[in-house]
Amino acid sequence: MEALARHLPRVAARARWVALGEWPTPLVPLVIDGRPVWVKQEGVSSAMYGGNKVRTLEVWLGHAQERGARRIWAIGAYGSNHAIATVLHAPRAGLDAGAVLFPQPASEWAIENCGALIASGCPIVRLHNVAEVPFAAMWLARRERDAIVMPPGGATPVGTFGAVSAAFELAEQIASGAAPPPRRVVLAIGSTCTTAGLLAGFSLAHAIGLWRWPVPVVHGVRVTPWPVTSRLRIAELAFRTLVRVERLGGPRVATHVPELFARLAVDGRELGPGYGRATPAGMRAMSAIRELRLDGVYSGKAAAALLRLHRAGVEPLVFWASKSNVVLPSPSLAAVDAAPRALRDWLGGSD
Repeated sequence: MEALARHLPRVAARARWVALGEWPTPLVPLVIDGRPVWVKQEGVSSAMYGGNKVRTLEVWLGHAQERGARRIWAIGAYGSNHAIATVLHAPRAGLDAGAVLFPQPASEWAIENCGALIASGCPIVRLHNVAEVPFAAMWLARRERDAIVMPPGGATPVGTFGAVSAAFELAEQIASGAAPPPRRVVLAIGSTCTTAGLLAGFSLAHAIGLWRWPVPVVHGVRVTPWPVTSRLRIAELAFRTLVRVERLGGPRVATHVPELFARLAVDGRELGPGYGRATPAGMRAMSAIRELRLDGVYSGKAAAALLRLHRAGVEPLVFWASKSNVVLPSPSLAAVDAAPRALRDWLGGSD
């Protein structure tokens, strides 16, 4: 939230937040097929656990503090980046954390995250499927009156503020000459929080004169299917983010949902057989871009779209590299034995 605080200090002061990340994350060129793309290296945002979720949590943990919460719950799949980021970073804000988890296909990246959740010893509520999420959230909210339950990925106008600040940060880096103004910003869409926040952030930065160039298209690459990643849903979340900025004392941005809709591309070509399932194109992209830590669930699929756009001559491009660079340790046998049986079976390959 540092960049937002520099340019809209009143908004940042009223939207309570906790400093977690190391900002700005680098914006560096990467030469592919003889021509550059520019990479926003979100993976190095924290030595504890980086990635784009650190920005989301800076605001959510501040929100939880403001509400006097004792614990914050994250909701996601077994291998959720958001869940493990929450569990690792919440103690820095003086909060306990728990995870509500639903099944996903096993992969090395999901197993790494789930193993770290188990190793943390955090409370885990294991669901049978994603359809149980709203009921579990309501049950937790009633059971723990002093807890905050985030939706999957923290995707509300609270969580999007982190990515709004990231758009401001990118504008500062471009103004300093680190990269040319991008035509498109390419990233994975899972919960939609980062995508909607960037979409709102570019509009807001342009409105206050910080983004002095044509506003880029936010090119979201589906890793979660419709309707979660509905283009209209993302544009509406971006609009609600801009409304919240105004309510907190920021400028009124004369942008409506149709205008935000026009600045958003939702690319479904890399989803493959569904969430959590790696694709041949994603794996080829991971082999082609060895300079970055990518995963087959999220960022590898976005990288496949990046290569496709780059080879079609779309430029300049900024790639939002969202996977944490930190490799998480495996849990002890004792921690695995204490985990819910379904998670033990899944880790062991029985599910």
